[in-house]
Amino acid sequence: MRPAPVPQPERRASLGLTETHDLRTGSVPWREADWELPASDAFPSAHVDGAILGCGIVGAIIADRLSDGGRRIAMFDRRPPGCGSTAASTAQVMWAMDVPMTHLARTIGEDEAARRWRRVYKAVRTLGERVDELGLENGRHECPTLYLAGNVLDEYGLSEEAPMRRRHGLPSDFLEAEDVARRFGIAPRAAIVSQGGFDIDPVRICHAMLGRARAAGASLTWPVDVVGLHPAEDGIVLEAADGRRCHARDVILATGYERATFFLPPAFRLHATFAIATPPGTAPLWREGAMIWEAADPYRYLRTDRLGRIIAGGEDIDRADGPGRDALIGTKTGTIAAKLEALLESGPITFERRWTATFGSSPDGLPAIGQVALMPHVWLAATFGGNGIAFAGLAAEILENELGGREDPDHDCFSPYRF
Repeated sequence: MRPAPVPQPERRASLGLTETHDLRTGSVPWREADWELPASDAFPSAHVDGAILGCGIVGAIIADRLSDGGRRIAMFDRRPPGCGSTAASTAQVMWAMDVPMTHLARTIGEDEAARRWRRVYKAVRTLGERVDELGLENGRHECPTLYLAGNVLDEYGLSEEAPMRRRHGLPSDFLEAEDVARRFGIAPRAAIVSQGGFDIDPVRICHAMLGRARAAGASLTWPVDVVGLHPAEDGIVLEAADGRRCHARDVILATGYERATFFLPPAFRLHATFAIATPPGTAPLWREGAMIWEAADPYRYLRTDRLGRIIAGGEDIDRADGPGRDALIGTKTGTIAAKLEALLESGPITFERRWTATFGSSPDGLPAIGQVALMPHVWLAATFGGNGIAFAGLAAEILENELGGREDPDHDCFSPYRF
C-alpha cells in the first residue's frame, strides 16, 4: 500500500490527553512514495496486557520488545505509523548525550553520571543487535562519532571528557585539532572520536519493527485518537475520540513530542530544528563516514547515508511549531549549508531537501521513562534529548523489566520526576 500525501490530525487546543503539533514541515530525506504503510487492525475488543499510544520509532521499538515476551499488545496512533517526528529524524543513533558527562558529574557525581551513560551505551548496543535481527539489507551502518570542540566543551574540556568516559568503559579518544584534520579530512578542530554508534533509515526500521510486533500477536490501529484514560479494576480503560473503548492492564505513552501534559513535568521542553539533505553522490567529503556533531549549544550535526547524501542539521530555536518556525526554513537551511562548507573546507554545498521539525530537551539531556505520578498503570516513554532513538531502546529495556514485575536497577536515573 503506497500512501497519498500523509494526512495530519486536526489541530486542536492542548486540552486532551496529549498535545497536537505540526511536527514537521518541508521535504524529509526518506522518500514518502517508498513507504509501505502497515495495515490497520480492528480496534481491540478483548482486554490486552499493554496499550502503546504512539507508533513512531519509539512506540515501535517498545512494541517489538514487549510483544517478543508474549504479552498481548495493542498499538494506537492518530497518524499513519512513522509519519510524524520519525520521518523528520536524521537518525544518528548515538550513546553520547547532549549534556557532557563531565558536566553531569558536577551535578550528581562521577559515579552516578557514569551509571547513566553506561546504561545508555548498553541500550544502544542492544538496539543495534535487534535491528540486525530484522534481517534487512542495509539495516544499519556502524561508524565512528566525531564530537568537535565548541562553546560547551572547548579543547581543554574535551581533553577532560574523553578520559572520564574511558574510565567507565566507554570507547572514546581525544584528538588534537591537527590529528582530526589528518584523519578525517576536515578543518582542524579538537574532538573526541567514539565507537559504537550507527545510522538507520528511521521510517523503514519503524515499519519493520511494527511488523515484527504484529507477527508476534500485537495489534496496530490507526488513525485513532485516544483522548481519555480512565482508571478501572486491574488497569486502565482507553477512550477514543469516537467513543470506542479498550481495557489494558498498562498503558505506555510513547507520543513523542506531542506531550502528555497532565503527566510530563514542564522541565521537558519543546524546540525546533532545521535540516538539509544533499543530492545522492555528494559524499564522501570527509573520511570514515563519521557522524559529526559539536560540543556547542546549539550544535550542528551531519552524517552520510548509503546513497552518498549528506544529511545535516542544527540552528535550533525555542519554538515548537507554527508559521513563525516554518518561515525560517530558507534562512536556517542556508546557514547550515554555509557552515557545512566551512567545516569541510569544500566548495558550495547544494541540497535538494530541507525541512524543520519539533524536538524535545531536558535539563540533563536524558529522557523521561517511568510510571506516572497521578494514575496507576500508566507509564511515560518520553525520549526527550538529542538521542531519541537510543532512548527508545532504553525505554524498552526499562519497561520490559518494570511491567514484568522486576524493578529495573536504573529506573530512578530516568524518572520523569527527578528534577
